[in-house]
Amino acid sequence: MLHRLLTLTLVAATLTATPAEPAYDVLVFSKTAGFRHDAIPAGIQAIRDLGTAHGFTVTATEDANAFADLSGYEAVVFLNTTGDVLDDAQQTAFQQYVDGGGGYVGVHSAADTEYDWPYYGRLAGAYFRNHPAIQQATVRTEDRAHPATAHLGPTWTRTDEWYNYRTNPRPSVHVLQSLDEASYSGGDMGGDHPITWCHPQERGRAFYTGLGHTIESYADPAFREVLLGGIRYAAGTVKADCRPENGYSSLYDGDTSGWSQAGPGGFANADATLTSQGGLGLLWYSAEEFGSYSLKLDWRVTGDSNSGVFVGFPASDDPWSAVNNGYEVQIDATDAPDRTTGSIYGFKAADLAARDAALNPPGSWNTYELLVEGERLRVYLNGVLINDFTNADPRRSLRQGHVGIQNHGDADQVSFRDIRVKRLGVTVEGEACTAGDGVRVVRRASASGGKVLGRIDDGDWAGYGRVSVEGATSFSARVSARGGGAIQVRAGTPAGPLLGTATVPGGGGRDRYRDVTTTLTGSAAGPVHLVFEGRRFELDSFALRYAR
Repeated sequence: MLHRLLTLTLVAATLTATPAEPAYDVLVFSKTAGFRHDAIPAGIQAIRDLGTAHGFTVTATEDANAFADLSGYEAVVFLNTTGDVLDDAQQTAFQQYVDGGGGYVGVHSAADTEYDWPYYGRLAGAYFRNHPAIQQATVRTEDRAHPATAHLGPTWTRTDEWYNYRTNPRPSVHVLQSLDEASYSGGDMGGDHPITWCHPQERGRAFYTGLGHTIESYADPAFREVLLGGIRYAAGTVKADCRPENGYSSLYDGDTSGWSQAGPGGFANADATLTSQGGLGLLWYSAEEFGSYSLKLDWRVTGDSNSGVFVGFPASDDPWSAVNNGYEVQIDATDAPDRTTGSIYGFKAADLAARDAALNPPGSWNTYELLVEGERLRVYLNGVLINDFTNADPRRSLRQGHVGIQNHGDADQVSFRDIRVKRLGVTVEGEACTAGDGVRVVRRASASGGKVLGRIDDGDWAGYGRVSVEGATSFSARVSARGGGAIQVRAGTPAGPLLGTATVPGGGGRDRYRDVTTTLTGSAAGPVHLVFEGRRFELDSFALRYAR
C-alpha cells in the first residue's frame, strides 16, 4: 500500500482471460410441454462447446427422472423448456438441490415453464407474458462486473425475441441487463425492462437470461460468453454480488463530473472504466459528502497491484489527508493481514477465510460494498461480509466525509467500474453551509461542535453544496427560535422545488434547543437549501434520511 515500495512487473493482459477452474458437471434439461424452440439443438451444442473449452462436462437430457438425483451436478440449465415439465417429487428434489447449494440457469423460455409451482417462479425471477416479433433492440448492460456481462460494453445491439414478463423482477433479483424499450416495438413493461438477472437462492444460486430464442444466438461469441458466465456463477466457480440492488445513484459510469484528483498521477477513463496510472494520488468525489450510506464499486487488478477505496475523509487536494483522517479498504493480493484485500488498512484485517472464499483472482472483476452507518464500516466482497470495523479514534470519524479511489504508483494497475451509492442518512452541522444570505456562524458552547448557524431572520437562507436531496424522504433539525416560524427544505437553489416545511414552535430561547421534523416529497435532485421563515433562529444541526 502507501508505505510499501513495489518492484513488480505488470502482468500481461492475458490475465484478463478466464482463470483455470476445477472440473465440474452441468446438466442441460430441455424438456418441453408447450411450444418447442428449434434452437434447442444449437443451444445444447453451444454449451457442449463451452464445456470442452472451459473444463466442465455436459449431460443433456429431456428425461425428468434425472432430477431424482442431482448430486453429481454443480448446475442445471433449463434450456428453452416450456410448460409443466416436473412432477411433484421431481419439483421437491430440485428445490432441495438448489436450496442446498446447487445452481440454476434459465434460458429464454425457461420463464415459460412451471406456472403452477410458486417456488419455480421465484427461482426464475419472473414468468413470461407475451412477446412481439423477432427484431433488433438495444440491450443495456447494468452490471459489467458479473462474469456473464463483464465482456460487454454499456450497450449491445442484437436481434432476438424479446419477452415481456408478468411482473418486474427487479425488487427481488440483481439485474444484469435491461432492454431499451425505445429501440424496438412491442415492449410493454413501462420503460424498466430487465432481461438478464441473477440472485442467491438459499445456499444456491440462480441465473436467468431472456436471450436465446434464435438459432443464430448460439453461434454468437458474445452470447456464448453470457451463457458461460451464467453457468460459472450458478456452479459456484466464480463469485458475484447477486443480491437485489435498488435505490443506488451513479457516481461514476463513464462520466467523471464531480470528481477531483489529489496528488500526482491519475486515472485513464475509457470504456466507462477508470484505470490507475502513476501516483501516489487519490481520485475523490468532491461534489458531495456522505453520512450513512452504501457505496458499491467494481474493481479488477493485474498481478499484485495495489490500490484502495477511501471513506470518511474531509475535502482536501492532498491525498495524505485521506490517509490521516479517513479509512482505506485495501486492494492488494499479498501483504500483511491488516494490509491486504478487504482489510481496513493498518487497523483491522479481513476475515481471511471468508475473503479467500469470496475473492475472484487477479484479472477478474470483484465487487465491494462498503456499508457505513455511524462509526461502523462493514465490507462486503462479492456479496459476502468479510470485515466489520467500528471506529474508536476520536481524531477520525466515519459519520460524514468524502469517498475516493487510490492510484498507488507506476507499478500498479487497478481498474474501477460502476461506482454507485445509496444514501441512508446524513447529519450536518448547521454552520457547515457553503452558501447563504443573512446567516452567520455563532459560537455556542451548548451546541454540538460549539457553533450554530445564527442571527437568522425571515427570508434568510443557507445552502449545503455537498449534501444532496436526491432520494431524501425526511428532514429533522435541532433549532432554537424565540419567535417561532418554519424551515423550508428546497432542492438546488433557495427558489428550487419545495420538498417539505418543518414548523418551528415559538417560545424557545438561546441554548434551548428542540427537534423539528417533516416528511419530504418529490423527486428533485441537487444540493439542499434551507429557507427560514420567522425571526431569531439558530440552527445547531440537521439530518436527512433517504429511502432504503
